[in-house]
Amino acid sequence: MKKIVPQVDLIIEVLDARIPFSSENPMLAEIRGDKPCIKVLSKSDLADPELTKQWQDYLEQEKDVKTIALTTEQPEHIRDLLDLCRKMVPAKASSVKNIQAMIMGIPNVGKSTLINHLAGRQIAKTGNEPAVTKMQQRIKLDQGIVLLDTPGVLWPKLENRHGGYRLAITGAIKETAISNDDIALYAVDYFRRAYPELLIERYQLDQLPQDELSLLEMIGAKRGCLRAGGMVDLERAAKILLTEFRSSTIGRITLETPEMMERELVEMAEIRAEKAAKKEARKKKKHGSRD
Repeated sequence: MKKIVPQVDLIIEVLDARIPFSSENPMLAEIRGDKPCIKVLSKSDLADPELTKQWQDYLEQEKDVKTIALTTEQPEHIRDLLDLCRKMVPAKASSVKNIQAMIMGIPNVGKSTLINHLAGRQIAKTGNEPAVTKMQQRIKLDQGIVLLDTPGVLWPKLENRHGGYRLAITGAIKETAISNDDIALYAVDYFRRAYPELLIERYQLDQLPQDELSLLEMIGAKRGCLRAGGMVDLERAAKILLTEFRSSTIGRITLETPEMMERELVEMAEIRAEKAAKKEARKKKKHGSRD
């Protein structure tokens, strides 16, 4: 990807509208450099529409960045992306040369599905799990646009644990690498605070308990996830909760806001500074003991 970026005119980065920040690979931002970029907020039919608009305004504060919220439920709007590509590269749009666009994104954000809709045929393999696209391929689209597809790539270390949880909740991380009940507890705690009315309506609850474990147990009991002796099977309850979130059965939910991300960026900077200070202190102590 690093080698090919200098040859392309435009970057299309596909983000999950439910987690626009956590689904943005920081390594891809470095690779992109100052290339014009369209950030596609995919699966917008599953996300909170008010927060999707807030995210679009927030992301477009960056220079040479435009956004578009798309869903496969409205395929007629997906073609609008091609028009936006031409607007972002006006010099190429008015010439006979093709616009070379690279599309990138982390696993399971809907990139391959988007490509198939743009091409009007089944080109990219799709699947509701990460790591389906395995190699790069060039795809000729309408309006003089050539699309370079790339495999979904996660970065090697998730510094922000909240981002890691959100990626797992949406299914961007394979279930073999996580504990469903752990991420379901994180999810239900957020739902309890941000979308209490959706939980009450979906699971027919009179009121919400004050802690996430009691809430997940209550949901499990409502769904009949019981073991011998009446104990709630948390793993089964967790799978039901996560499945119903991912399908938007609970409702249209966004897991993060721009304000949350600003706070978490500050926290991450503080953690990095603290780690660097400790490392420097250990280095000085080591050199001092040698002296």
